[in-house]
Amino acid sequence: MEVARRSLFRRLHSISGVVPVGAFLGFHLYVNAAALRGADAYNAMARRLHALPLVVLLEVLVVALPIFFHGIYGLFLTATEPPEAGRPDRGLRTLAIFQRVTGVLLFGFILFHLWTARLVQVRDHESLDLFRLMQAVLSSPWMHAAYVAGLLGATAHLSVGIFTFTDAWGLAPSTRSRRLVAAVAVVVFAILSSLGLRSLAAFRL
Repeated sequence: MEVARRSLFRRLHSISGVVPVGAFLGFHLYVNAAALRGADAYNAMARRLHALPLVVLLEVLVVALPIFFHGIYGLFLTATEPPEAGRPDRGLRTLAIFQRVTGVLLFGFILFHLWTARLVQVRDHESLDLFRLMQAVLSSPWMHAAYVAGLLGATAHLSVGIFTFTDAWGLAPSTRSRRLVAAVAVVVFAILSSLGLRSLAAFRL
């Protein structure tokens, strides 16, 4: 029973990292890309999202709960299960170590990003000039470096997670299918990281 429960939680942890957490990351980077069109376009996009019906409920159920389940259970696995457990393949062990390192760092970064960009002026968030706020934050070289590291860590964590998800669910049993999934993961990393880096650069213009 205990083994079956752990297997179920591991599968839920794996799929939550791709859907909905991974899907939200892609959507979040798409929204941030509005910064490429300037402050007015970015703030207008942010206000449209905040004006959605039941936006707080959606943020909690669709975004916050999956992220914190994935993050907290990931921290639990990091603390209680060695990366070689159930992974006879050296490549999978290396990916597991990478996921754990980036996961721990990302958990802290997400809390910081949430505090500085979402919970600021929370009672009147729609009147906030979020573009100028992020511009001020990213004007610091240290903060800019932290955001670049967080962005690359998040997109790499997702991309590797796509591969490990298919492995955990047995969706790519053959060598050819595993290579195809690996290629898709690289493309996802390249597209999302490029979009995110361009958006960060727009705040510093």
